[in-house]
Amino acid sequence: MRSGAKVAIVGGVFVLVAGGLGYGVYDVVLGGGDAGGTETASASSEVRTGPLGKDEIKDTAGDFLKAWASGDASAAALLTNNESVAEPLLTGYAEDAHVTEAVITPGVAVGTKVPYTVKATVSYEGRTKPWSYSSELSVVRGLTTGKALVDWQPTVIHPQLTEGATLRTGESETAAVEAVDHNGKVLDKETYPSLGPVLDSLREKYGDKAGGSPGVETWIEASDAQLPNTTLLTLAKGKPGKLQTTLDADAQAAAEKAVKQFSGASVVAVKPSTGAIRAVANNPATGFNAAMQGKQAPGSTLKIMTAAMLLEKGLVTANGPTECPKDVMYQGRSFHNLDNFGLPDSSSFTTSFARSCNTAFIKLIDDTHDDAALSKEARDVFGIGLDWKTGVVSFDGSVPAESGGEAAAQYIGQGTVQMNALNVASITATARTGTFRQPVIVPQSLDGRQLATASRSLSPNVTNQLNSVMRATAAWGTGQEAMASVGGDKGAKTGSAEVDGQGTSNSWFTGFSNDLAAAAVVQSGGHGGDAAGPVVAAVLRAGS
Repeated sequence: MRSGAKVAIVGGVFVLVAGGLGYGVYDVVLGGGDAGGTETASASSEVRTGPLGKDEIKDTAGDFLKAWASGDASAAALLTNNESVAEPLLTGYAEDAHVTEAVITPGVAVGTKVPYTVKATVSYEGRTKPWSYSSELSVVRGLTTGKALVDWQPTVIHPQLTEGATLRTGESETAAVEAVDHNGKVLDKETYPSLGPVLDSLREKYGDKAGGSPGVETWIEASDAQLPNTTLLTLAKGKPGKLQTTLDADAQAAAEKAVKQFSGASVVAVKPSTGAIRAVANNPATGFNAAMQGKQAPGSTLKIMTAAMLLEKGLVTANGPTECPKDVMYQGRSFHNLDNFGLPDSSSFTTSFARSCNTAFIKLIDDTHDDAALSKEARDVFGIGLDWKTGVVSFDGSVPAESGGEAAAQYIGQGTVQMNALNVASITATARTGTFRQPVIVPQSLDGRQLATASRSLSPNVTNQLNSVMRATAAWGTGQEAMASVGGDKGAKTGSAEVDGQGTSNSWFTGFSNDLAAAAVVQSGGHGGDAAGPVVAAVLRAGS
């Protein structure tokens, strides 16, 4: 305990008043019972093994939270399984984050996890503000000592803290911004939670250009200098500079509401005629921006690109016949349709596309005479894999050149293809107009950055046929139910992406209505029309 500190136990509440050290008052509510110091170790030298007892979990959590709340970082760190990493973060809670009071209230343990709430006060250069949040810790048995210890994770300090990141309070490193949509409506994290990571990135990159002044804040400083800081608390607002975005408040609101229906959902909407991003939403809403940075197989939504390639090569026409057997073998790898359906040989390519027939696409791979044909189409026509400058960090898709069975898997959006909702929305936008327009979330005029451009466009004939097969999918194909509530000139494509070790496929869906394209993915959502479809439809209804 630090010199000058006085300790008392009042009604089950541990109270420490630090004398003259500038730490103020730390409390920890123990929920009744003895609030004495850390238990002494057993006199026995025997190392305990086996599952943790309830008392071990409760006492270890209580002792740790008590030491942390009292500002004794060394004592708290000793109660974890990673003392050397824990102590600097615990010390920084007071010294770097300038937390001057903290009341930590443990909840009821669930197994080895103990939830708790933190009601803190942050003070910096005469400015003081309350700060509340909830987190949890887990108790484990030490590998060598057998003692019950807190399993150290950065989230013990704060639920959004990541490996290598730190909490800080001070004058913000960049000026505040007031982001507005393309109509001038203010966009904030409270109203649009999914925009949190996006707005943080925009502030980091464009704060100095927007004409504002910094405020005083508590933030998470990322370990990677390329990542934006995350503001957690504002003690004093700076003067925000206005930042124009391409977003649409109505489409964004619809996207936020739609993704809340499904855990692991992401959606992006793009304006085909300009590339303007109209909405970005994720569930969960904070942290990783999966809608723009995710990397996973997009399933049959990629058949839009495959269809464009086949149409360009003259291997199919929208109304021409195409074989769709129940299954097909290609270079030792077997492929089949959902529920092993097949279509009569007289069926058109439109029917195969609208019904999402896998075999119809794979049977044509040899006719391209180029295993890398899809990879070239992705880059040269759809802009996939080019260096997109959206205004925030994004993954720009990948369709690597493959051969054999792996190339066949790519034709139906499996194998080594990697996409996110932004990429698939852009593919649909390109199909809609025939020309790739790199998606942007802030106007190019803001900083004059060089946007990616594809080397060629689709011909009007191919573009018309591509729109035609997508319209059929929305009218009577696999996208019919999801798109029934969407008006205007509309088209769609469903997708179900199989993932190794995952019992249920990821649900993908993309569609357009007039001059708006959108794409969504729902992790383990099953068929594309069941989960991702309603998400896309909600955004298209709001924004088109």
